[in-house]
Amino acid sequence: MKKPDTANSIKKFILHLHPLKIDTRAIAFNRTFGLGGIAALLFTLLFITGMMLRFVYIPSAGQAHDSILNLKENIIFGNLLRNLHYWSAMMLVVVAFLHLVRVFYSQSLFQERRKNWLYGLLLMFLVVSANFTGYLLPWDQLSYWAVTIMTNLLSYIPLLGDNLAGLIRDGDSVGEATLLRFYHFHTGLLPLVMVFFMTIHFWLVRKAGGVALPKAEKPQKVDTHPHLTYKEAYVTLIIILALLLFSIFVDAPLLDKAKPTVSPNPSKAPWYFMGFQELLMHVHPVFGSFIIPLAVTTFFIAIPFFKFPELKPGVWFHSPNGKKITIVSAIFSAIFTFIFVIINDTVFDFSNRLADWPSFLSTGLLPTLLYLLPASGFVVFIGKRYKANRIELIIGIVSIILSAYITMTLTGSLLRGEGMQLIF
Repeated sequence: MKKPDTANSIKKFILHLHPLKIDTRAIAFNRTFGLGGIAALLFTLLFITGMMLRFVYIPSAGQAHDSILNLKENIIFGNLLRNLHYWSAMMLVVVAFLHLVRVFYSQSLFQERRKNWLYGLLLMFLVVSANFTGYLLPWDQLSYWAVTIMTNLLSYIPLLGDNLAGLIRDGDSVGEATLLRFYHFHTGLLPLVMVFFMTIHFWLVRKAGGVALPKAEKPQKVDTHPHLTYKEAYVTLIIILALLLFSIFVDAPLLDKAKPTVSPNPSKAPWYFMGFQELLMHVHPVFGSFIIPLAVTTFFIAIPFFKFPELKPGVWFHSPNGKKITIVSAIFSAIFTFIFVIINDTVFDFSNRLADWPSFLSTGLLPTLLYLLPASGFVVFIGKRYKANRIELIIGIVSIILSAYITMTLTGSLLRGEGMQLIF
């Protein structure tokens, strides 16, 4: 009987995921930085470690925290397993975000790739949702009050807010029912949904011809194996080794058991939502939790459907001019956003100075306009200064939005000290 050729079988399986030959430009590391593949690897690590954690974790308000302590103190390699799961989850949020940013700035979202851009946005939402539902499971002070903040934020959405918050919490406040609901979402539904959409996402990349590349008269192609597969193997080993080393020396945070009647000061949302929490300190909750996020989300969904006179798929920043606009816009946004936050905190508190105005106007519409008008003026300025075309202006606007959120996240995470009170 002929023995199966394991190596050949693995090679055939890999080539089902990739074409037989690939453009040499596509496998250059600085083309994609391997972000899509790294995200898939992190998801796989999370799936494996999550399945192992299920054998120890008890989804009960009375026992969840104790089961984590038991894992840390009594299970061999238990603490390492939890650390690896936690830091992989944090890294996945960052990598997924960077992947979206890379796709946008390399103009890989237009024409036949428009649908995949939408799936990418959906997957980003699912990644954050999976991270958020897992955030509550340790049932400590950090996770309990972070989830309390974010679910209360939902209640400010007009008409549907209270019902939506109640549906997610399974009640009026975060409790045992919330923990059980989050556990099933985190370990059951969300992973299945993510696998489904990741499969579609990868298939659409393959259908579009792989990585978006600038046009070339005679593209040079090489065999996918070993030129690409070996690089993927190297990156996989490096990422796993780095995560293991980090998880050995840095523990995932765990505070005291959750106390629903004792709020820590400061109470903070998860770090990837700190930008929203910071925003809510400067604008009306309806604006911060609904109007502004809805407007930004709609804008990102609509980008690939705008009409552009000239597209250059695969060309970073569209042009050298676009690169300058990106840098200038990001710097302007970071400085302007930080100054706006400081002025709002120390010089002009809208809620106190305009106490006779309806709060929707004094803390909602007014500060929003005071931010948007200078930002819009800056977009007009760079349009004239750099003679920017439509795609370059869109690049500038996206750079302003991303830089503003990152600045607010850093401000909320690093500069808000013990004096910050729970905002709800």
